[in-house]
Amino acid sequence: MFGRHHSHRSVWGGHGGQHHGRHPFGFHGHHHGPRGRGGRMGRFFDHGDLRLVVLKLIADKPSHGYELIKAIETAAGGAYTPSPGVVYPTLTLLEELGYVVASEAGGGKKLYTITPEGEAFLVSNEQPVRSLFERMAEAASTSAAFSPQILRARENLKTALRLKLHGGQLTAQQIAGIAKALDDAAAAIETL
Repeated sequence: MFGRHHSHRSVWGGHGGQHHGRHPFGFHGHHHGPRGRGGRMGRFFDHGDLRLVVLKLIADKPSHGYELIKAIETAAGGAYTPSPGVVYPTLTLLEELGYVVASEAGGGKKLYTITPEGEAFLVSNEQPVRSLFERMAEAASTSAAFSPQILRARENLKTALRLKLHGGQLTAQQIAGIAKALDDAAAAIETL
C-alpha cells in the first residue's frame, strides 16, 4: 500500500509539489515502526528532510546528538525515533557543509551550534522546514499510543513489577497490594 517513492530531488530534499503515493503524514519507503525499528509503513522522512529538521532544532537550541534524537522523537509524538546511525552522520554532513560547528562539551560529547551559513540556508528553505514540522505535529496528534510520556510510564510500571516479582519471596499482603495497585491503575485509565 505504501510502496517506495522515488523522485528526482536535490540532496536537501527540495519539494517540487509532487507527492504521489504519499502517506497522510508524508511517510515514504521503509518506516521503522513506532520506535524507529521494524515495520513497513513507509519512511518518516524523504531524502534530505532529516537534515533540515536537525538544522532547525540546532538553530532553536544548540544541542548534543542525543538531545536531537529525543527532540525529534518528542516532535513526532513518539511515532518516529531516529537512530544514532542516522543522526550522527547527518551532523557530520552539516558540519562539513559549514552549517553547524561542533565544540567539545566534556565527556566525549559535542555541542552543535548553527553558523550564519546554516541560518541563511534555513531561511532559504523556510517553507519545507515548516511543512516538515507540521507533518511531525500531525503525526504526534494521532499517535498518543506512542507518546513519550505514555511509553516512559509503561516502561516504569513494567520495570517496577519485574523487579518486585523477581526480587524474592512476596508475602500474601504484598501480592494483594500489587494486584490492587494494578487494578486501580486499570480502572483510572478506563475512566479517562
